[in-house]
Amino acid sequence: MALGVALTLAGEGTGRRGLVYLCKPLASAAFVALGWNLYAPPNPYGAWIVIGLALSLLGDVCLMLPSGLRPGLLAFLAAHVAYVAAFHTLAPARTWPFVLAVPVVAVSAIVARWLWPHLGAMRVPVTAYVIVITIMVWGAASTFAAGTAGRMALAGAFLFYLSDLAVARDRFVSRGFVNRAWGLPLYYAGQALLALSLPR
Repeated sequence: MALGVALTLAGEGTGRRGLVYLCKPLASAAFVALGWNLYAPPNPYGAWIVIGLALSLLGDVCLMLPSGLRPGLLAFLAAHVAYVAAFHTLAPARTWPFVLAVPVVAVSAIVARWLWPHLGAMRVPVTAYVIVITIMVWGAASTFAAGTAGRMALAGAFLFYLSDLAVARDRFVSRGFVNRAWGLPLYYAGQALLALSLPR
């Protein structure tokens, strides 16, 4: 996965799109393989995490395509729903402390306000996405606070959230290699940590 990310960044930096099209899906397939390898049924948490990883792979492939923004956004939204479901299996959502949602909601509100003038026709789907990823991070924090999920799950969710800021900036505000230079490593590290959060 690390090699795939490094080669993807090399392709992005040099404009070699063929390298990106080859190496980015391979890097994403690696975190799916990691999760699948660690999954031992019956384990609802693990099943939902693996589903989320697979949907993220689909989202990565979609976002590489010229008209793949909407399908990619939908795939990642579904991935976050899967992660929410995973955290729900560890601690029912009705028990998640609202106090833990406050800082995440505050940051997400600032991000939404920052993006709003740039979204155009994408305002509704992006707003839905921001809401779901906010719930996902809240769920990770809540299960960690309850002692039912470890640091890896929390760190993975947080890094995924941060990486999406780079994607949002690149897609809607200011395109540039710098967004991918810090966003991709955070994204893949986050996904790897979510996979590694499966009990072993």
